[in-house]
Amino acid sequence: MPRQLFLQNIIACIWDFDKTLIPGYMQAPIFDHFRVDAKKFWKEVKALPNYYRKDQLDLIVPDTVYLNHFITYARDGIFKGLNNQRLREFGAEIEFYKGLPEFFDTVKHFVKANPAHRQHDIRLEHYIVSTGLRQMILGSKIAPYVDGVWGCEFVENPPQPGYLDPAGANAPRSSKIISQIAYTLDNTTKTRAIFEINKGTNKISDINVNAKIPDEDRRVPIQNMIYIADGPSDIPVFSIVNRFGGRTFAVYQPGSTEEFSQVNRLQKQGRVQSYGEAEYTLGSQTAMWIENAVSEIAECIVTNRQRALGDKIGKPPKHLD
Repeated sequence: MPRQLFLQNIIACIWDFDKTLIPGYMQAPIFDHFRVDAKKFWKEVKALPNYYRKDQLDLIVPDTVYLNHFITYARDGIFKGLNNQRLREFGAEIEFYKGLPEFFDTVKHFVKANPAHRQHDIRLEHYIVSTGLRQMILGSKIAPYVDGVWGCEFVENPPQPGYLDPAGANAPRSSKIISQIAYTLDNTTKTRAIFEINKGTNKISDINVNAKIPDEDRRVPIQNMIYIADGPSDIPVFSIVNRFGGRTFAVYQPGSTEEFSQVNRLQKQGRVQSYGEAEYTLGSQTAMWIENAVSEIAECIVTNRQRALGDKIGKPPKHLD
């Protein structure tokens, strides 16, 4: 009899980062340190696609074009000495919304506290899927509370042509500075991360995300996922998670009329199931919604596990009257 690959006893809370876990954009400490006008930088980034089109480039990804501009600023000495270690150091300066990062642990303990959940070894994992800089997230206060991070990565010191030759291996290395893009994640390719979590690619490297895997053999069914983010840029992931029975929740900055209107529209359009303030203290509406969603998913897992046990284990024989 074929055996199930995974027990499907994992609940995944998947988080956007900017304006979801923090009030603004993670790159703020970098701009502050190098005394760069953030508004000017992002204005330049916004204009880059049109600039590139003058060179007859038609296919440009607006979500990640900022990475090229970061490299340009580093190469020209404006972001002097910016490398992955420095990005982690800047990440340590990021300030989070109220209740974080402690809320991540609170939800995990919330699952463990239920005897039925412990009996079936139900666990909760936190993942961050961001178009921002992965090294900054890994250097931030929330990193120890997270089970995995997807984000954009830079190469500091790319090898020169012929680097595999014995002579090339001894060539002097230049100082470390971000100079190439290693990995990008845009608003659409965020969905790849969802399927990597779904299939267990992030835990077992032998599993390819494009491999055909039956639903019952996937590590985290999408109906066991909760996706929390801030806005329209997350619509592709909202759509996938909604379509396959997961939970979706949008957050807005407390007191921001503009952000409130944005997430309100998302709910009216059926993009998200609910929304609330980006405030994660115990007893807040957002914290309670997430805990309730986790509880409902956990109860479904318990029911499915009990049903599976009942199907596989027959009733013991009894004495006849």
